[in-house]
Amino acid sequence: MSVRLLELGGMILGLGVLGRLAGRIGLSPIPLYLLAGLAFGQGGLLPLITAQEFIATGAEIGVLLLLLLLGLEYSADELVVSMRATAPAGVVDLLANFTPGLLGGLLLGWSLLAAVALGGVTYISSSGVIAKVLTDLERLGNRETPVVLSLLVIEDLAMAAYLPVLTGLLAGGSLLATEAHVAVALVVVALVLVVALRFGGVLSRLVFSPSDEVLLLVILGLTLMVAGLAERLQVSAAVGAFLVGLAISGPVAHGARALLTPLRDLFAAVFFVFFGLQTDPRSIPPVLGAAVVLAVVTTATKVGTGWWAARRAGIGIAGRLRAGGALVARGEFSVVIAGLAVTAGVESRLGPLATTYVLVLAMVGPLIARAADPVGAALLARRRRQAEREGGRPPAGPPGEPEKRPATGGPR
Repeated sequence: MSVRLLELGGMILGLGVLGRLAGRIGLSPIPLYLLAGLAFGQGGLLPLITAQEFIATGAEIGVLLLLLLLGLEYSADELVVSMRATAPAGVVDLLANFTPGLLGGLLLGWSLLAAVALGGVTYISSSGVIAKVLTDLERLGNRETPVVLSLLVIEDLAMAAYLPVLTGLLAGGSLLATEAHVAVALVVVALVLVVALRFGGVLSRLVFSPSDEVLLLVILGLTLMVAGLAERLQVSAAVGAFLVGLAISGPVAHGARALLTPLRDLFAAVFFVFFGLQTDPRSIPPVLGAAVVLAVVTTATKVGTGWWAARRAGIGIAGRLRAGGALVARGEFSVVIAGLAVTAGVESRLGPLATTYVLVLAMVGPLIARAADPVGAALLARRRRQAEREGGRPPAGPPGEPEKRPATGGPR
């Protein structure tokens, strides 16, 4: 017991120091948390011995809290409208980011099934990392953020179809059985979204309590139950937590944000450390070249997807870059996909390659997201100078100014 407390205390204290350091140098703390996980994991400088089980559970809670708090910022109506407008971009996202992994696996000489698994790894962005980045950079109110969230939800819905199919194929199951799993998963997501749309006000009144303690326990318990049920039905637990946040509105949402924010920050840090803990540093060098090539290609395709989606929504240059940069990070879903394939004995190299690829983009993604503002400002300034030389009308608005979405009928 004392060893576990010492390990946890040292880890959390170390995360606090890293968070302060990141704030001093103006960076997101996520890359530092991931490096800390590498240092404390198997093959690292100081491996943790007894605390890993607690950290694994804390990491699951961290992802759910990140998505719950993200859902509390938006209304279900707002998300549905945005998803309808973003559906074509969702198709582009799938084609542009699944294809590099599929082709990469085939070029490496892997089987078609292993290549399909690698395609899933390169396609799906990390909801957990992106939620943390948007919060750290104070972009939750920006006009491009609903576009980013819509693409993330579309990706998770695609995963609700992809994962049962992949699992069935890995197990050698029939297509009929996998189709049944897909249908159940999509129906569950649709039902929860309908509840959020039509009965959100009723749910908010049911969970409301003047006692902070009761409100915290009820919302946290509800979120964990919905997330667990979603996972049992082959749907992302993160999607379940996000939809719970969407369903809660008004003063309840405001109170929940205030109560849950410190918990989110603690468990989110644990999530990123756990991600690093799962990676043995010795497995990285043999696959680093292939992982970096995939990372470069799919960074370009994700930025292009976000740019195109934001442009279709009428958002300016700076917002397009912010949308594209926010989507770069990969995370927990990619590791789950690779883990399924490795467990089935499809391709032994898939695990180290996927983990290294995800680790690279989980560290680089927040840096690219932060760089979007100065790059956008430079592009706008260049366009202004070009327009002035040609005697045309310069682009409206100061360079790099965040475009805030309009208020949507009352507090969330």
